[in-house]
Amino acid sequence: MEPSGDIKRLLEIMAALRTPQTGCPWDLEQDFSTIAPYTIEEAYEVTDAIARGDLVDLRDELGDLLLQVVFHARMAQENGAFDFSGVVEAITEKMIRRHPHVFGDEEARTAGSVKGMWEAIKQEEKRQKAELRQEAGLSPPDETGLLHDIPVTLPAMTRAVKLQKRAGTVGFDWNDPRAVLDKIEEEIGELRAELDRQPQQSAAIEDEIGDLLFAVTNLARHMDIDPEKALRGTNDKFCRRFGYLERRVSAAGRALESVGLDEMEAYWQEAKTAKIKNDQS
Repeated sequence: MEPSGDIKRLLEIMAALRTPQTGCPWDLEQDFSTIAPYTIEEAYEVTDAIARGDLVDLRDELGDLLLQVVFHARMAQENGAFDFSGVVEAITEKMIRRHPHVFGDEEARTAGSVKGMWEAIKQEEKRQKAELRQEAGLSPPDETGLLHDIPVTLPAMTRAVKLQKRAGTVGFDWNDPRAVLDKIEEEIGELRAELDRQPQQSAAIEDEIGDLLFAVTNLARHMDIDPEKALRGTNDKFCRRFGYLERRVSAAGRALESVGLDEMEAYWQEAKTAKIKNDQS
């Protein structure tokens, strides 16, 4: 089978991989739940390629992510639910429906009218989805509560931000970032108290650390900072500075294991002072 830029070839490849007796044993063993982690992983790898500005990698990573869509669609087709063309049709319908200012009549081409129509659009989407679920014999989702539709599978910090924003729509929020700082200090105090009671790992300590992370995430949100992006930046900075430490130790002809913490800290402070070419060398 020859490669091609036509999506049909990718669909043919996936069909071949999933064909009993002649397909790939690993692919045949998979289902939606086993493939889902790979889907999430591929999405992160796309994000990583973008963050690095690597367009060569981005092309490949987008292909890997597209393969995930094709894989899920193929399994759904085998179950008689929908196929890849159904996925494409659904998203094209949604994009047209959600952009009446682009694809609708001239009266819809103002920001004010689009904002006014948005709630009606979402309600219509919910109605149509409910009909489809009913036709498929599926139970309606639990829609009780303001936070019900925020996915639990999101990265924890991202979900925290969405939960906090949603709660804020009904006034459950602080008006001043300094109040969030006070909450962070309160959570640190509670964590200290828990550590004094039981210095070993425990469910209570895990709970207090979770509260602290939630509060720090809330502060980032109030400062219009994406906490995931901020932490990724700090992770990268840590790697660069630790790399500097490794190079200094190696230049001295020593192994990391032979260097004490105090000496490592000295190299670390040196790395901070040197800025390591703006933390990039």
